[in-house]
Amino acid sequence: MTGIGGSEQPGDMAAGRERGAGERGAGERRSGGRGGGGRSLGEHAIGLDTLVRLQRRRPAPDRGHRLSLPDGMTAPLGCDAVAVPDRLGPLVVPKLPRVGCVYTDGSHWWWIVPSDSDYALPWPSPARYATGALVTGTARLIHRPEGTAPYTPPIPLYLALCRVTGTAPDWSRAVSA
Repeated sequence: MTGIGGSEQPGDMAAGRERGAGERGAGERRSGGRGGGGRSLGEHAIGLDTLVRLQRRRPAPDRGHRLSLPDGMTAPLGCDAVAVPDRLGPLVVPKLPRVGCVYTDGSHWWWIVPSDSDYALPWPSPARYATGALVTGTARLIHRPEGTAPYTPPIPLYLALCRVTGTAPDWSRAVSA
């Protein structure tokens, strides 16, 4: 293929196919550098803008929905949730000094805790930490606390979960050198 006025345009793929494999036209250079070897003239590199555009077109995975707070409740500290299997829920409640909003989806109990309550704190298995209080499925409120704060204090909840699961709190484990 030729450009305007019959001259070959540098980098024109069709023009590259017309030349011999070892020949380069004016303004063209051999690719090299890191990674060894370069691209042949018939290959295309995908730019970062293209990759970003393709990622934005992908359907978002179902991240669930946020547990909704009851009317009149506010979450000034943000809102995350801790889930445990429903068989453990009734065992945890009597060990807590305050019980905030608790939800159930039929298989788990979900406690509302302030955001970042998982910071440097690995919750004991089988508990699950849900950033943003995002849950899949339908959960219904089974406990509403007095006042406007929806939170269960995270440290007492953590300790209660450690006790009912037979897990030593993370800070009481031996540190290896």
